[in-house]
Amino acid sequence: MTALDSTKRFSDRVENYVKYRPHYPAALVDFLRDAIDLTADFVVADVGSGTGFLAEPFLQNGNRVIGVEPNAEMRGAGDDYLRDYAGFSSVNGASEATTLADQSVDLIVAGQAFHWFEPVNTRAEFTRILRPDGQVALVWNSRRLDAPFMQEYEDILHKFTENYGGVSERNILDEHLAAFYAPQPMHLQTFDNVQVFDFDGVKGRALSSSYSPAPGHPLHQSFLAALADLFARFQENNAVQIQYVTRLYWGKL
Repeated sequence: MTALDSTKRFSDRVENYVKYRPHYPAALVDFLRDAIDLTADFVVADVGSGTGFLAEPFLQNGNRVIGVEPNAEMRGAGDDYLRDYAGFSSVNGASEATTLADQSVDLIVAGQAFHWFEPVNTRAEFTRILRPDGQVALVWNSRRLDAPFMQEYEDILHKFTENYGGVSERNILDEHLAAFYAPQPMHLQTFDNVQVFDFDGVKGRALSSSYSPAPGHPLHQSFLAALADLFARFQENNAVQIQYVTRLYWGKL
């Protein structure tokens, strides 16, 4: 996949992404206060900042956050979502070319994004913009597969979506991440996360993914019918839970 492909994939998904993608647990920032001595004085670069969901808890912590986002539609959505935070600004940049100054940030974060990055050039760029003893935190909200509803939801994605297996963050294994941080050690902490949805929420969540069949696609109606059947079988009081494990990897480079 070319860099252009990866930066444009979400252009037609922004509205659903903002409405239906999960946010990040407040415990994540609380944990980093202890793990890396995070304070409000840290300057944070959110690379692949998208709609601003990961930047927000750091802004609430009092940090200055610079969002680095190559997709104009996603960057605009993030600017709008975070418009009330004076500490936020965004730039048109990518993980391999952030546009940020040398040794200008204390912490680099990336949420739902690192699996789109080219690791060698990204590591060089992160090393350039980090201050001495700076840290990198890579975060994913990954759907759990240990409940029947979640497993059947996963099966539907494999059946009806294009290239799901090729673009899933599940392709990034711990050993790939350890190689990115090497020779420094990589650390991992997990948190529980959940969304409660009616059927419109389940549909919107599914359609927020770049690989799902959009309106007009030959499989779109069959995809929605399969989701409707799944929801009908598992709903209680017209709601289901989409369960996640939030994975936080952190360390120095």
